[in-house]
Parts: sequence; structure tokens; C-alpha cells
Amino acid sequence: MSLRKIIWKVLSQEDLNFLLTNRLPRRWLTQFMGWFSKIEQPWIRDISIAIWKFFSGLDLSEAKKQSFKSMHDCFIRELKQGARPLDNEPDILTSPVDAIIGAHGSIVGTHIFQAKGFPYTLEELLGVEENIEDWKEGYFVTLRLTASMYHRFHAPYDCTVQSVRYFSGDTWNVNPIALKRIEKLFCKNERAFLRTRLDGNGRCKNQSVALVPVAAILVASIRLHFLNTLFHLKYSGQKTFNCAATFSKGQEMGWFQHGSTIIVLAGKGFSLCSHLQQGSQLQMGQALMRWKD
Repeated sequence: MSLRKIIWKVLSQEDLNFLLTNRLPRRWLTQFMGWFSKIEQPWIRDISIAIWKFFSGLDLSEAKKQSFKSMHDCFIRELKQGARPLDNEPDILTSPVDAIIGAHGSIVGTHIFQAKGFPYTLEELLGVEENIEDWKEGYFVTLRLTASMYHRFHAPYDCTVQSVRYFSGDTWNVNPIALKRIEKLFCKNERAFLRTRLDGNGRCKNQSVALVPVAAILVASIRLHFLNTLFHLKYSGQKTFNCAATFSKGQEMGWFQHGSTIIVLAGKGFSLCSHLQQGSQLQMGQALMRWKD
């Protein structure tokens, strides 16, 4: 067995993994990593990326460029033109990110599940100020990004972003181990809520779809193209933004400064595409949900 596999097997032990990724000073480590990842000194950059490759199997063959100023520059890398084919079927919502499907299913009233036996509500996730009627009895999908994945996110459909709300919070790890142990974890972590209205000529036109990017340990910063604001742990400015930003299906909306999870909320009439299930891995632009109403 290779050294990488031995180390990974040790770190994958649930109790040890939870201890190392959640019982350390999460905010301090996250802020430190944000600073460290932006260091442009060549040997620090090269060693950092080499260690990252060793532990995660990082593949840069699809990257638009092969030379990076820093580990952060590598993390938020763009892809080559055409690297992510887009499903243009009019009744399909595509995945906004490269990800692994986590919990998913019907929203029962306003209740969602992060893991078996661990429910949370739309009000807890989106805030009591938000009108949640558009997602009652709808459908949700949790998309988890691993460290080596492409970390920019894109519009799942032709849409208009109507508003953005930012929630400051904690930086718990959002891996499956933590999701089985920390109740209402997504509602505790730093996150943003993007309310969109679907445009175009499909049957699902005018339906509301929400994207909720959630931060985690080492990964707490979110950048949106249409707002001149970087959301991060020390941000204390405006929390709610009214918008009218239009995007075509597959167009880039922003990126995680590091990465984490996106929760997709869709109204009644959508469901997960039949070929997908929990644990399925998919790429940005591939079919995620289908309109059936």
C-alpha cells in the first residue's frame, strides 16, 4: 500500500477525522489558510500545490493555464474552453458545480435533511425574513465539492438573480462524518443565499430556484461576479442585496475562494434526474434536476 493510501486510511477514521477537522480552532485556521494560500513566493507555491496533489489526486489537465501565482490562484482556476459540455434540454436544471451528490429529496413542508435523522428547515437555512413559499413542498439537492475539484459555480438555467443575502457563521467541516454528528450544520456555517427566477422559453419559466453556497473550515470566502463584495469571515458590511443580474445557462456566476457545498432549492415540479443518486459524481453542466409538472 502506498504512503498516501496509508495516511489517507488513518485520517479517514471517523473519530480522528472529526477531531482534526472540527475540534481545532476553526476560524483561526480558516483565516490563516486564506492568507497562506495567497503567498506568491515560488517555492511556497510549488510545495503547497505538490502536497495538495499528493493528498487529493489534483488533476490540472483541464485547467486553462498551467502556471499559477499561488495555491489560491490554482484553487480558483478556470477551465479550458469546452471542458464542461452543457445539457441544453429546456426542462433540465444543470449542476452549477463539479460535485458529489449528498442528501437530496422532497422538501416536506419546509423540512430538509442534511443526513438521516438530521433535519433542518428552510427558515433556519434562509432566515426568517425570507419568503419561503416558493420552495415549500419543492425539491433540494446537496452538492459537495472536494478539495481537488473545480471550484467555480455557474447558472443552472437561464435566470435572473433577484437578491442575495449573506449569513456570517461558523466554519464546521461539511464532510459526511460531520454531517452525521452536528445538527443543522448548514444553518450554522457561513453561507450566501442567491434567489433566482428562471428565464427562457421552457415549461419551467418563472419558477424560483435558489443556490446556497455554504463555507467550511479552511474554505470561508465567496465571490460573486455581479457584486463588488467579497464575503468572508471578517466581513461586516451590507447583508442583503437586491439584484437584477441575468445569466445564461452554464454562465459563470462566481467562485469559492476555496470551496465547500452548494445546496440547490427548486420549487414543486422538479425532481432529481433518474440516473442520479446519493454518492453520484457529476460535473458542471450535466443534468441535475428535471421539470415534470
